[in-house]
Formats: sequence, C-alpha cells, structure tokens
Amino acid sequence: MNKLVTYQSQENYAVITINNGKANAISHEVISGIHEGLHIAEKESKVVILTGTEGVFSGGFDLSIMKKSPKDAIDLVTEGSKLSLRMLQFPLPIIIACNGHAIAKGAFLLLSSDYRIGVQGNFKIGLNEVAIGMTMHNAGVAIARARLSEVYLNRSVINAEIYTPAVAITAGFLDAIVQPEELLNTAISTAKLFGELNMAAHAKTKLKIRKPHLKALENGILLDKKNSIRLNP
Repeated sequence: MNKLVTYQSQENYAVITINNGKANAISHEVISGIHEGLHIAEKESKVVILTGTEGVFSGGFDLSIMKKSPKDAIDLVTEGSKLSLRMLQFPLPIIIACNGHAIAKGAFLLLSSDYRIGVQGNFKIGLNEVAIGMTMHNAGVAIARARLSEVYLNRSVINAEIYTPAVAITAGFLDAIVQPEELLNTAISTAKLFGELNMAAHAKTKLKIRKPHLKALENGILLDKKNSIRLNP
C-alpha cells in the first residue's frame, strides 16, 4: 500500500481508506493503492469497505494532472475506468461508506460498487463533468447507464445535476443514508451480512447481471483511449 490509501483487515471484511488531502482527489497513486487493497482482499476472501475521510469520499480526479495535457488527462481517466471495470466484476462484495461529498470520479466509484451508504448532511453527490467543460467520456456513460435510471441518467450526465444524499438514493448513487457517526458501524454490519452470502454464487450472478454493461465499459475504455480528453472551463 502507499501513504494515500490504507488497508485494514478485520474478521471477514477489510477497510480500504482513501486519504489524499482536502478533496481526496483520485490520482494514479490512489488508483494503484485501491487496486492493491482489492488484490489483498480478494486473496484473503474479505468483503470490502471502501471509504474516505470525514466530510468527503472523493471530489474526483486530481485536476492538477487533468490540466497538464490531453494525454495526461486521458491516461488518468483510462486508469480510473479500468478501476471501475475491476470493481464492477470483483468477485466479493464492495461496500462504499461515503463520508460526504462524492463528485465526478468519486460518484463513479459509487456507481462501481455493490452497496453504497451515504451520510445525512449538506453534501454534494453527482457527475459535474459537463459543468466544468469536459464532454463525458464513453466509459463514464457506460458506467452511469448501468446504474442510473433513464431520467436520472440524462439529468446527471447531460445536465451535470448535483444531488443531496437523499435525492442521490432516488437517482441511484446511494442505497442508504445514516448519521455521520453511524457510517462505519453500518458499513461493518452490512459487510458482516454480505459475508454470509455464498461468494461463488455472488460472483457468478454479478457477472451474469452485469455482462452487457461490462462489455459496454470495455468498449468505452478502448474508444476513450483513441480520443483526447481536455478541460475547457
């Protein structure tokens, strides 16, 4: 693991924590750390709880990298999309304990997991790419289409609407919300419950249900690699 992502093994679950400054930005180092945590959890057969820090799960990709050049942007976006692909087909349940804000790639990680618990409060959740001048990438459309209702797919991806945690449940970004002080305990209780599943059946059923979406995401990644992604604020 690296200093931006930590891994803590407990009973039948593991907690992977992102800790990368005020916005918990998703950088290459963060992506690598999450991959490493997933590798260990899979080896240990642990249900995963992925979480951030107080008040923020993640504000999205590291903009200092995204603004360097089109190549830097597409490289980071591609690695982020590959992480989502891995999460969506991960053989064990992934629970996200969303500590607060989840914007852009932070929200895409919500859409890439199996169960999402948010917290009550004045927090923002959604996809702001169009609002900051980024045409939504193909992989992002594929991920959103897999998890959001048709109405909220258009509102979220095309209009860049940002939601409160309560509305984020209706949209499809979250499954439940609790008080901030209850977040980790609720995630742990959920992990223990999911730990009682037959993991072979869970893994096979997940792949069966998500097969068309995984294929669309794989195609989206290939298409995105052929195109430049740039921010035009």
